Amino acid sequence: MTKRGEAYSQDLRDRVLGALDSGMSASTIAPIFRVSVSYIYKAAARRRATGEVSARPQRNHVPLKLAKHEEVLRAKVAADPDARVADLRAWAEEELGVSISHAPMWHMLKRLGLTYKKRRSTPASKNAPMSRPLAANGTATKSG
Repeated sequence: MTKRGEAYSQDLRDRVLGALDSGMSASTIAPIFRVSVSYIYKAAARRRATGEVSARPQRNHVPLKLAKHEEVLRAKVAADPDARVADLRAWAEEELGVSISHAPMWHMLKRLGLTYKKRRSTPASKNAPMSRPLAANGTATKSG
């Protein structure tokens, strides 16, 4: 089984087209190999038109806007570790000339292994137990 957006293996492609060549219908083949009927028709049409049966390279990848500025961004966060995403966005537009929205900036920070929350906003919890311990099985407890 493939993930969404991932090409089928060449072995699966060959088996699907082989079953089609043997005379089976696309609607019979689809559940056997767990592919869509649409895929079978498209693969057969492509083989007829071009002779190709292998997967083509994925062409829909959009490069990240800050990909060539990773080291500069890492240095900026190291110099100002309490900077908010909004601050980093403004800095990227002023210094790098890259206009980027909140989510892509957040994803770039995550990709670089940089955390968003820099400091705890509240003091640490006490180490002492906060509630009364439970009674052991079979023992009575005092009701208050």
